[in-house]
Amino acid sequence: MSPPIDWLSRLLDMMPVRGRVDLRCLYGAPWRIAQGPAASGEIPYHIVLGGAAVLDDSAGGAPTHLSAGDILMLPDGERHLLHDGSGTRPAPARNRSALNLVISENAGKGERLDMLCGHFVLTARHDRLLRDYLPPRLIVRANAAQSGSREHLAGLVSLMRIESAADGLGGRAMLNALSTALFALVLRLASHTEEAPSGLLALAGHPRLAPALEAMFHDPAHPWTLPELARLCGMSRATAARHFEQTLGRSASDLLTDIRMTVAANELKTTSASTADVAATVGYQSEAAFQRAFKHHIGITPARWRRESHSPE
Repeated sequence: MSPPIDWLSRLLDMMPVRGRVDLRCLYGAPWRIAQGPAASGEIPYHIVLGGAAVLDDSAGGAPTHLSAGDILMLPDGERHLLHDGSGTRPAPARNRSALNLVISENAGKGERLDMLCGHFVLTARHDRLLRDYLPPRLIVRANAAQSGSREHLAGLVSLMRIESAADGLGGRAMLNALSTALFALVLRLASHTEEAPSGLLALAGHPRLAPALEAMFHDPAHPWTLPELARLCGMSRATAARHFEQTLGRSASDLLTDIRMTVAANELKTTSASTADVAATVGYQSEAAFQRAFKHHIGITPARWRRESHSPE
């Protein structure tokens, strides 16, 4: 018998995410990093190992201050600007290659920044559950995590710091594996904060709505109805509908369809099951109805998705 798995593990099973470390930035003030937009299927991230950074708000709002131990993830992949906050023209940076990553340095003499920059890689067209249900910017504060989680985060970041500073055998593989683990840990910690961001993380952190989220991920083929999900959450149909819209920004039905299409995309990519069998796996009795739903959500037919998924990169 297979053990039950939580919604996040289930999500990452059907939508694998690979982490990559790109740079270790060692800057003295003044410094400035302008990055983005990210390539399709990529989510940039930054880990402040030492020093501090200021993240500008592209909409003109107040800037966000990051300190040592903080992690910034940008699911929307939009262009972003990080700097030291001085407003002074930055010192030119130069890159040098170490064995396992690139080191970026400048000649600035002010407060020092030590930061790892990387990205998470998702399968294009297959990333809707993350792109549409995560906030544009996600920040996990090292000092805001619960005690046990804070220790996990500090341990993982410490390993990444060590591996990025050493030219050890297999270091690149280690950095990328740790980077992949970082993705799951950041989402876990963000869903446990008192003010979880919008989308899936807020839904998972809502004590009364979490059972509905777990149920849909655990058995997406079940013909879940709003009254049935409301009963799982111990609330009325109207209350459940209101909470879903307020917390998720979408209906329970929208989320269920997106989960089903993500499962289907993974099945088509990783198995030889027929389209009819995949349709049944995600709760569609009509293959034609499944084909229409899949094309609407993914943008191409199941057959074309399977062909393109198996094509050499």
